[in-house]
Amino acid sequence: MEILTGNSRELCAGVMTDLSRYRHKVFVEKLGWELNCTDGQELDQFDGPHARYVIGRNSRNDIIASARLLPTTQPYLLSEVFPYVLNGRPVPSSPEIWELSRFASVDFTVSTVPRIARRSEQSIAIELLRACMAYAAAQGARRLITVSPIGIERLLQRAGIVMRRAGPPTLINGHPIFACLIDCDDAQFTDGEQEIDAA
Repeated sequence: MEILTGNSRELCAGVMTDLSRYRHKVFVEKLGWELNCTDGQELDQFDGPHARYVIGRNSRNDIIASARLLPTTQPYLLSEVFPYVLNGRPVPSSPEIWELSRFASVDFTVSTVPRIARRSEQSIAIELLRACMAYAAAQGARRLITVSPIGIERLLQRAGIVMRRAGPPTLINGHPIFACLIDCDDAQFTDGEQEIDAA
């Protein structure tokens, strides 16, 4: 998988258009999120000059994974939309903590057999996450904070990625989600499952 990184000025216009269409296909068409979109493209108020992107492409330049990184010193998704998932704790605001959002690892070009597609997407997800951690660390981040479905917790554990809950699981539209902090330290890439410090 080829990894592209940068902000909207550093990535060419064609890549940003492909990214917004990919996000629409994932979040609106596949997952059914009700987002304010036009012309089959998904961008929101947080896709501004402070946003950084990590994009995975296959050998044909199709986007198969993407993520957005936002510094918590600026308005970001968790601080503005989901602060309640922190269960009363203050939202982070630090140059050492960046938000990971709009994370997707759906390869629309591979097998539609559910078991095979799921295994491929999990592998892509881990590779993308590690690329996000490395890129964020290069920007000065020590941790990522993200709001995710609760099932992501076990995926992170299996990949040996050190994380901890930043709040208890919360139901949104009947689905349990939680906020978690992920260390960007190279030292956290270990084998096997890790013990999770549940806050």
